[in-house]
Amino acid sequence: MVHALEEARAALATGDVPVGAVVLGPDGAVVGRGRNVREADVDPTGHAEVVALRAAATALGTWRLDGCTLVVTLEPCLMCAGAVLQARVPRLVLGAWDEKAGACGSQWDVVRDRRALHRVEVVAGVRAEESATLLREFFRPHR
Repeated sequence: MVHALEEARAALATGDVPVGAVVLGPDGAVVGRGRNVREADVDPTGHAEVVALRAAATALGTWRLDGCTLVVTLEPCLMCAGAVLQARVPRLVLGAWDEKAGACGSQWDVVRDRRALHRVEVVAGVRAEESATLLREFFRPHR
């Protein structure tokens, strides 16, 4: 989560919402990093999870991220939860819950839906307060 939080802080430089993600390979090494880049890249799909999954797939030479773990500072949204399923990521570690748009246990639970072809183990609450504080501080002036 340390690396994901570093990525989240780096998103602040471009005015993006501070969400960061890393993909750990089967051996525990970081194989992909990502941060929100929707503002920086003018890309609606520029979520930290998608950026990190793309980087990991490129680094590993396969879109199937079997044996990998996605670590993200905020619970993934519907789009990102779908990307996790499509990439066959077996494990998701998240910091803060997203009570408004989360799709991995709060609003929806897409990654553990019994109708899905693949299910994901979810480990939640890792450095949750630190992750939530970054988000609260970012949004405070916008409210």
